[in-house]
Amino acid sequence: MLAYAVRRASDAQDAADVVAETFLVAWRRLEEMPSAEATRPWLYGVARHVLANQQRSETGAVRAAVAQLGPEDQEILRLCCWEELTPGEIATVLGVSRVAARSRLHRARHRLRAALQDVPEPEDPDLLRLQEAR
Repeated sequence: MLAYAVRRASDAQDAADVVAETFLVAWRRLEEMPSAEATRPWLYGVARHVLANQQRSETGAVRAAVAQLGPEDQEILRLCCWEELTPGEIATVLGVSRVAARSRLHRARHRLRAALQDVPEPEDPDLLRLQEAR
């Protein structure tokens, strides 16, 4: 499971979290676990769902951080990341010089990094249930 998670997660800590969450789900659903030969593929399926949830959370955090930025920063980041424009192309869209576009993009990325640090971690409903059960 760890090798599977490492190949798919954004970093080693996220992979370790995926493995831990996968086995937590397996423990909670022990009675639903299939027979011995079907257990491994079932665990891969659980890990796949855990990874998908993790990626949705990360996407949500990025969207929340972008929403904290000003409209000009949001626009230049969207042009760069979503539309995959180069700084030269962004300069044309915005009607500014290439140097100005690069500078604005650099500052917008810097502000995005800072905003990402301020976005709270999304709460995991399964983790909340476990904490309440204690």
